[in-house]
Amino acid sequence: MSEVANGMIAYSSNANTDYLMHILGLQYVNDVLTQLAVKEHEPLYPIVSAIYIPTQLMEEKSLTKKETLTALRDMDMTEYRERAVTIHENWVEHPLTKEEKAKALKMLNMDFQKVWSDRLIRASTNNYISILEKLNSKNYFSEDVHKYLDPVMEQLMLNPKNQEWLKHAGQKGGSTAFVLTLAAYAEDKKGNQTEIAFFANDLNTMEQLKLSNSMNSFQLKFLTDEGFRMRLKKELSELPNSKGNS
Repeated sequence: MSEVANGMIAYSSNANTDYLMHILGLQYVNDVLTQLAVKEHEPLYPIVSAIYIPTQLMEEKSLTKKETLTALRDMDMTEYRERAVTIHENWVEHPLTKEEKAKALKMLNMDFQKVWSDRLIRASTNNYISILEKLNSKNYFSEDVHKYLDPVMEQLMLNPKNQEWLKHAGQKGGSTAFVLTLAAYAEDKKGNQTEIAFFANDLNTMEQLKLSNSMNSFQLKFLTDEGFRMRLKKELSELPNSKGNS
């Protein structure tokens, strides 16, 4: 099971995520949000099975591809989540054949991918900062929990270069063709603790590529350069509708 969790974090494996939801129980996983006092996070649901909703909808209602896209865009989130859960549960008992997988993947042009991306579970950066602070403090969860949690979350520490200046550090990124996210925490050997939550949406191809290529250097500079952090904080506070938070 630890290998499944490692794959979920290290390689952003959505299949691993859905498998853990199945093993642990979807209600139990969502209850963790309540336990962590995360109030603005949408309910979790299996996101791999959601990819099959367009195919299911087309076959169920005998729709054209264009009509399916319209119906999918008009579908409310409650039905969308319920369909994803039902498909997931059915797959556990009756996995898709090779032909069915090929048919479902053929449906996924950029328009359908955009709907899938837009309907992924949403939360605020404040939500994630509150979780990252708990992980970084090492005093919210018990030592026994960290014994299992840290090897999964803190795979950055396998790098000897990171061990030279960091006491601990963990991260989880995520992306689609339109989204790039990063949630990270670290404590250096001087005792400085930092949490970063970065969410970008509605990206075009060039924006996605540029952000992806610069994220590691941005993260390193943010962690090590106080002048850069202060300049970034100042620039963000001057943005329209900014509340001065960083």
